[in-house]
Amino acid sequence: MTCFFGFVSPGLADVAGSPRVIDGDTIIIGDTRIRLHGIDAPEQQQLCFSAGTAWPCGESATAALKLMVQEHVIRCEGSKEDRYGRLIGVCFAAGRNLNEAMVRAGWALAYRKYSKKYVAAEQKAVDGSLGIWRGDFVPPWEWRKKRRN
Repeated sequence: MTCFFGFVSPGLADVAGSPRVIDGDTIIIGDTRIRLHGIDAPEQQQLCFSAGTAWPCGESATAALKLMVQEHVIRCEGSKEDRYGRLIGVCFAAGRNLNEAMVRAGWALAYRKYSKKYVAAEQKAVDGSLGIWRGDFVPPWEWRKKRRN
């Protein structure tokens, strides 16, 4: 596994290496946990519904990210940590923005609370009924809130 930290400017960290995918919006490179900025994917245990049938959309989102990163060295850029100590970053595989790719493929939502950068990509997924947009689902932030209560 290749992993390096290069400080490009004060407060901006680059992390690169072979990732371990935790779920549809979180990876680990070396000892650094990275939360993909501006997106929110279904949680690992979350179910979605299509034609009245439940399916494991959280597992599907995780599998989609694994496919996108397989056999690639991933580079992530970030400048902040979230309250869980994860680097908030934008990650790339062979020049492809993984954050945007997950939203465009319908496996994550644009997390408008934190960024509007991926709203157009989300609309493409909605228009194409891709990923979770092929049926009904609870947005991940609402699903987590219900689980906490």
